[in-house]
Amino acid sequence: MSPGRADIRAALLALAARRGPGKTFCPSEVARGLAADWRALMPEIRAEAARLQAEGHLQGFQRGRPVDPATARGPIRLGLPRG
Repeated sequence: MSPGRADIRAALLALAARRGPGKTFCPSEVARGLAADWRALMPEIRAEAARLQAEGHLQGFQRGRPVDPATARGPIRLGLPRG
């Protein structure tokens, strides 16, 4: 059974809180913790990360610069918003 949106949201927020301010994580870390077939879960992880970013709870980064997790191409990192 695939994890639901609430499970993904909770996992993203929990990992961001564990890492703390100024630290980031790869979205695949969350996907790997939620499903054996983690690659298939990545679009849902990014979509929920984008929703959390819109709400001000997370920030996507690529090469240290803020990006939208839903539209960024290539590897991204997620973390608590800066500032």
